[in-house]
Amino acid sequence: MRKWLLTLALALPGPALAQESALASAIAADDADGLQAALAAGADANAALDYGESPLARAVDVQDPALVAALLKAGAKVDRADALGLTPLLLACERGNSAIVQALLAAGANARKAGADGVTPLAMCARFSDAAAVQALLARGATVEAADARGQTPLMWATSAGRLEAVSALLVAGAQVNRVTASGFTPLFFALASGKANVVSALIAAGADVHHRGPENTSALQMALYQKNWGAAEQLVGLGADLADLDREGRRPLHVAAAAGQAGLIAALLAKGADPNALTGPSRITWVTEANFGVPPPPVQPTPPLLVAAKAGQADAMQRLIAAGADPHFVDGAGVNLVLAAAGGRSAAALGLALDLVPDANVADAAKNTALHRLAGGAYFPDLPAMLRLLALHGARTDLADAKGKTALQVLSDGLAPVQAAFRDAFPAQPPLGLALSH
Repeated sequence: MRKWLLTLALALPGPALAQESALASAIAADDADGLQAALAAGADANAALDYGESPLARAVDVQDPALVAALLKAGAKVDRADALGLTPLLLACERGNSAIVQALLAAGANARKAGADGVTPLAMCARFSDAAAVQALLARGATVEAADARGQTPLMWATSAGRLEAVSALLVAGAQVNRVTASGFTPLFFALASGKANVVSALIAAGADVHHRGPENTSALQMALYQKNWGAAEQLVGLGADLADLDREGRRPLHVAAAAGQAGLIAALLAKGADPNALTGPSRITWVTEANFGVPPPPVQPTPPLLVAAKAGQADAMQRLIAAGADPHFVDGAGVNLVLAAAGGRSAAALGLALDLVPDANVADAAKNTALHRLAGGAYFPDLPAMLRLLALHGARTDLADAKGKTALQVLSDGLAPVQAAFRDAFPAQPPLGLALSH
């Protein structure tokens, strides 16, 4: 009997465990009164909770300044890190609550204590919190140029998130605007990736090097285009970016702008002298994968911006390029002209413009595919019926055979039902598909 009682006594929670449980429960419930009661009953403000967390870290995670204040008043150790090296201050910065960041700093938190990966509270707050938190850290001695394990400074963290106020505060504090990571990125490149043109403007005004080349010799303009940061791209065009530069896909800036239909950027590029008939170059991308059994992709035909715009269905871009002197009669090495390019653009407006400029609905490429062949074997999309009617009005023939001997109707016989229905509506005088196939 005595042994059983001893075992039961050991199994039941003692006063300390009960107080710790009450403290943890109050924090989890965001119950400031319950936390005060647990502390008043003797709960340890520095008890080790699950996973080595401190009560203060838990309170920071809950994001209630009242919980944090109660624990600090009860003697919580402000710089105690968890098993991963994360301090309450780093966690507060990551959660972004400026009031909690400032409360921890006022309680003596070390503004320079980095995590295991070298990330400082200043870097974390620069990315996730506001300018007030950044300024509070700087006032407490945070090092503005402290780099993490990847060589990224707080300014880079701020620019990558597009936080203009934090960027401005760091620049005022002396952050180096042209510092380069080992991989070749500057704060400007991080800003371009953020998509925030106003942050790019702030860095340029602070002296950012717009001619720096990043990984794979990537220019700032190419980075802006990769990230679809169109506003920043326009700024860089005005600052003397190389307009003939080929990116890793072999595209010039005007090709990218044309494909995206970015009217303002197209206008800026043309105004600075971009050639509306410049061709794409060879791609530096190689796809050696199991999917294609180690065979590289076929070479991309040199293509001018006008055909790029047509393939993307960008009618407005096509008009702007034509007005700037683009040649509507260009034919690439695979026999694709403006009409065939526009047939793949899924835009009736683009196809209509192409047919106005090159009025031949039966032109075929090197494989003898006409515009109708291209549409017959594809998917249904909203503009398909209008595109088929346009081709019918321009005399498109359904009886022309491709290099495999198939007409558009024969290709259509294996196509999707909505595509077949759209063809029947546009070409009502044609024989049924089965009869066309037998012929």
